[in-house]
This record gives sequence, structure tokens and C-alpha cells, in this order.
Amino acid sequence: MVTQSDAIVFDHPRKLGMRRLGLAPRKAGEVVVAIEASGISTGTERLLWSGEMPAFPGMGYPLVPGYEAVGRVVEARDARRLKVGDKVFVPGSNGFDGARGLFGASASHVQLPEGRLVSIGDDLGDEATLLALAATAHHAVRASGRDLPELVVGHGALGRLAARMVVSLGGQAVVWETSKARRAGAIGYAVIDPSDEERADYRQILDVSGDSQVLDRLVPRLGRGGEIVLAGFYKEPVSFAFPPAFMREARMKIAAEWRPEDMEAVLALVAAGRLSLHGLVTHAGRPVEAEAAYRTAFEDADCLKMILDWREM
Repeated sequence: MVTQSDAIVFDHPRKLGMRRLGLAPRKAGEVVVAIEASGISTGTERLLWSGEMPAFPGMGYPLVPGYEAVGRVVEARDARRLKVGDKVFVPGSNGFDGARGLFGASASHVQLPEGRLVSIGDDLGDEATLLALAATAHHAVRASGRDLPELVVGHGALGRLAARMVVSLGGQAVVWETSKARRAGAIGYAVIDPSDEERADYRQILDVSGDSQVLDRLVPRLGRGGEIVLAGFYKEPVSFAFPPAFMREARMKIAAEWRPEDMEAVLALVAAGRLSLHGLVTHAGRPVEAEAAYRTAFEDADCLKMILDWREM
């Protein structure tokens, strides 16, 4: 019976390391998963690292980060759906003693209710760590309930997945990216410098930049009745000048967390060959060298997605 786990722990802002934690007493319906790979988020985890994370339910230190992990079920005593050996996507865990598990997937072993796990095939490999990000992209792309985004702002991993999602659903998208180094790698869509933009009639714009000042640059690019969907994570209050939005009768919407139906849609698109996760995991590190891996994920513009390989402790 697994009772301990080696986990990445943020003790306080800008201090992290790997240490052994106990697993909380097992509850009925919970299973244990041995993690193979976990992803580092450059959105929420960067804010947790810097100490800039806005107040959030369950937030506090020390905590185990991570909500993008894949692994194998190793204990499934009273599970109804899963069995030992099944490969699963893990969206997080709160089953540790000695640290908060607001996210909680960056660990050698996690325990959580069977119903939170997503069964996946072996064919995805470590790219399966991107499934939560892809489901987030699907949720944001579909947030309007009517039009698909015609403009995506930001060409990091989430922006690329959002643009690929638009294409997979039959739409066309342009992506804004200020970094010249990040304009490469488009699949089926165009990436431009925002300064080269000529259109001012977009029906829907999707922002994944996390820039709290972005609205004043986006509103003038809307057509009348156009909509902006905010899908980044904004550490500062988001504000905008009212008159330009008033003249366009602009609408704004916030896309929150992905839902189970988003994950189902993503898995179907991937299985059908309509959505690719390839080329987005660009770096891998060892958990014992976690601090260097996190710094690379947060500071290296060439790093789209860093994963920690728990098979290489």
C-alpha cells in the first residue's frame, strides 16, 4: 500500500523543492496513481511562484502545484471503472499530509476520487499532459455559444491550442504575437505582429495573453456587436476605456475552467486526427532539478511546455 509520495512543494514564493509527504488516509472510491509526467503551467504556477497569485479558495503555502499529469493506476481497491495498470490523466489532487493540494499533481504518487480521472490510451505518450490545456482551449473557443474566434491573442502553448482548435472545428483564425521568436510553428493559421493588423471588424476575439491592459488594444478591432472572450489569468484588475466599447456595443465574456464535456470533445478530436498535440512539449526536466526546470519554464521564451519526468527521479 502506497502511503508516501515525493512531491514538488512551494514552501513560500520563490522557494521550492522536492520532499517526501505522507498521503492522507484513503477514502472510499479513491485510487492511487503513479505519475509518469507532469506539466508546469506558465500561468497559474508562475503566479504561485512569484507570490502574485490573487486570493483564491484553498490558496496558501506550503502547497503542491500542478494540474497536468499522466500516470498509471497502482491501487484501485474499490474502484468501479478503473483497474491497476490503466493509464490516466490527472487534473490534480488534494490527498497530501503536510501541504495543501490546491492543484497537487506534481508528485510521484497521488490519490484522488476515481471520478476525477480521465482514462487515456498509450498512444498519446507524454503529450497527454496537454489535455487540460487543450480542454481549456476548447472551453474558451466555444465560450461564445455562436461564433468561433477569428483572432487569438498570444502564441504560447494555450494560444496555439486555441488556434488549432478553431481550425479543427472548421474556422479560420489569425494569432497576434509580439515575440518574433514565437511566431513560428503555426499549423493551418497565420501569426502576425499586432502592429501589422489591418482589420477592425472582428466578430469574436479570444485573449489568452493574461495582459490586464489588453482590452484597449482589442476593442478598436471589433465590429459592431463583437465579443471579446478573456481566457488568460489576469493578476491585475482588467479595465478598459468605455467610449470605444460603447460605440461598438461590444460584449465581453470570461471563460473559466474546462468542464468534462470539453475533455470529451478534445479526446474525440484527437482520436479523429483533427487536433494535434504535437510540437508543444519542448522541454523536460527531472523532479530533483525542479527549480531549474521551473526557471526555464518561466523565463525561456523558447520553452512552450516543460514537463517533469517522474520516471527519471
